[in-house]
Order: sequence, then structure tokens, then C-alpha cells
Amino acid sequence: MCLAIPVRIEVLIDEERALADIGGVRKEINTALVDDLAVGDYVILHVGYALNKLDPEEAARTLALFEELGQLQAARDAALAEEGTE
Repeated sequence: MCLAIPVRIEVLIDEERALADIGGVRKEINTALVDDLAVGDYVILHVGYALNKLDPEEAARTLALFEELGQLQAARDAALAEEGTE
């Protein structure tokens, strides 16, 4: 399964590289496929490459969904753990 996620550009290193905020972690990404990037822009990231810019509202909605999925997974894991102790 492949997953592309929204990330925020924190620092432009050069024309082909930037530091992006990925869930609170800064990671160097390749930005060669996207033109006119600025600090604060959101991009879709897939296997280390920024694929295209993303509207900030859309990025926020998508990140909120990922957060919700994480909470659902945590609740599922807790329920399974309780099942195992009964």
C-alpha cells in the first residue's frame, strides 16, 4: 500500500530540497517536481518527493482525518488488549 500525506514546508534548502514538518518531525524532502514553493506551503509527499501543492484548508482536513484514524486505531488496540485480559 502506498500513502501520500500532506506536509508543511518549513525551510527551503535549495531549488530541489526542503525541510518539511511531518507530524512534528522535520525531514528533508525532494521538491524538484513542484514549482514556486514558499515556506508555509503544503505539499503532498510520497516516498520522499513532493508531488504537488495542496490548499491549506484541504491539508488541515486531511491531517484531521489522519489524526482521527490514529485515535480509532488506538481505541481498537486498547479494546483488543482488554479482550486478551478477560
